[in-house]
Amino acid sequence: MDIAMCMRHGCVKRAALKRPKTGHSMCKECFFWAFEEEIHHTITRYKLFAPGERVALGASGGKDSTVLIHVLKTLNDKYNYGIELLLLSIDEGISGYRDDSLETVKRNELQYGLPLKILSYNDVYGWTMDSIVEKIGKKSNCTFCGVFRRQALDKGAIELKADKLATGHNADDIAETILMNIMRGDTSRLQRCTDIITSSEGNLPRVKPFKYSYQKEIVLYAYYKRLDYFSTECRYAPDSYRGHVRNYLKDLERLDPSTVLNIVYSGESLVVDSRVKRPVQRSCVRCGYVSSQPVCHSCTLLEGLNKDLPRLVLGKHNSIVNKQLLESTPFVSTTSTSSGAHRESQCSCSTGQHIDF
Repeated sequence: MDIAMCMRHGCVKRAALKRPKTGHSMCKECFFWAFEEEIHHTITRYKLFAPGERVALGASGGKDSTVLIHVLKTLNDKYNYGIELLLLSIDEGISGYRDDSLETVKRNELQYGLPLKILSYNDVYGWTMDSIVEKIGKKSNCTFCGVFRRQALDKGAIELKADKLATGHNADDIAETILMNIMRGDTSRLQRCTDIITSSEGNLPRVKPFKYSYQKEIVLYAYYKRLDYFSTECRYAPDSYRGHVRNYLKDLERLDPSTVLNIVYSGESLVVDSRVKRPVQRSCVRCGYVSSQPVCHSCTLLEGLNKDLPRLVLGKHNSIVNKQLLESTPFVSTTSTSSGAHRESQCSCSTGQHIDF
């Protein structure tokens, strides 16, 4: 039987794996090199970082974020990006899941010598995901978690005085999001969900170094590098809408491995008709966070929880609730720094204390 050899030019080692992205047989060392160089190319091509920037890394303890930490630390040292890396973890309050994964993040803090900040839903919103699920059940709980997590990440990064927030979103994640937005008819999100740098006025720029990296290759990299990561799935995730889309994408990928990137490239090429009405980005009058409505989704969801009407803010009456909140809320003015980030705003969706933006 023929023994597969590494297909990288000049390498005479036996292949240890076949790359899901290209189908090439490679030894471990050449795979590491190719994986890291592709990410370096993405970083430099799209100018994701600038020397002197403080970059907060979304650290969950999972394989994506752990590989992100390892690769960015490696590339920063190798190519002298001149950036300062910081770890930021969000504790959603999911017992038996997040509490265990945070132990992995704490080990990563020591392994890579990077400072770590942990911000909890309970600190920011006065709720944990366990208490939210107890209140509303498992249906739609991912809506609360997704909205709260995004805002909590921004708040944590601002508290760290970071210039950018880097996340481990990969090509599979983006392909799933494109499909979800198509199925929901969400044209506003469809147009911007493929952006490798996302930023709105008053918000911290988010970057996705893994935009063109396959989930399977991230897993292979973590496995062969023997990285320390947490692999248990969130116990509320199997019932999520994204979970069904993910299974559909996996079925397509089995038929054609290039499907993932093909969807991403297609999403990049989509142009929404100018006659389609799109929401205008503004600042929430309650907390100052970017929103397409006068009161942001986070404040609306939180109001539903606090008034024991969580289902009301998820249904067709959402716009009515938003209007009622607007009428009962005094306008919150925000001032901007030269970087465009809010300097200070009164955040009613946390503890009522001033939060430095």
